[in-house]
Amino acid sequence: MARVTTTNRRDALRAGAGLVAGGALAAGCGTGSTAPTAATASPLATPPAPSAPVKASPAPAPRAYPGQPAQITHGPRTRPRVALTFHGQGDPDLAQALLTTAEQHGARLTVLAVGTWLDEHPAMARRILDGGHDLGNHTQRHISVNDLAEADARKEITDCADRLSRLTGSIGTWFRPSRAPTASALVARLARGAGYPHVLSYDVDSLDYTRPGAAAVTRKVLSEVRGGSVVSLHFGYEDTVAALPDVLEELDRRELRAVTTTELLS
Repeated sequence: MARVTTTNRRDALRAGAGLVAGGALAAGCGTGSTAPTAATASPLATPPAPSAPVKASPAPAPRAYPGQPAQITHGPRTRPRVALTFHGQGDPDLAQALLTTAEQHGARLTVLAVGTWLDEHPAMARRILDGGHDLGNHTQRHISVNDLAEADARKEITDCADRLSRLTGSIGTWFRPSRAPTASALVARLARGAGYPHVLSYDVDSLDYTRPGAAAVTRKVLSEVRGGSVVSLHFGYEDTVAALPDVLEELDRRELRAVTTTELLS
């Protein structure tokens, strides 16, 4: 595995549209992550005016996978494939860098987008899909959806689904709860009612949202990943951008292909 250096870290950060200094970073979904800002969490916050939908062929819709549980944590262990999944929020330039790096390595990602992020950066929905990646729902405001009352939790799911549908013609292929690795029984039921047969969880947590440094992110992922793994990562963190090239190179060395979650389970 290649060592993370100042040079390759800088190259990784420049791989997308370029790093905007001082961009806001996304909050992680682990139990120890920081709370969302008041503007993000408040139900009274006014979202930006919605932009016109992108006119293109509809994106793939959710599908059921017979034999898979309602909450999926990993794919088949017998196949040399892994899914790198990203919580979609934060500086779009860092997101562009991650997408571009993945594409340069022949890898495809799964992005679970936050609805307010799509409101602010609507072009990112098609950018993700046009790169051959999966796009899904990570709730509207990235708050602790498992702790909400039923009506509020439903709204978090359906509002983000509406954003995705408006921008892409589909509610997205996956749903992942915000601020929790798995959905409560209520949230899983609400997700099914919104059109998502499965909740997408993960078996490898990179802990990148704790900002441990690129080398630590790389070690954490590569020490736990194996065939069929679903890895949790985040947009919005420089450590993740810097770590991704080394992660992908080591996966290649192990002959583990980084594919979309749809491909992992197909």
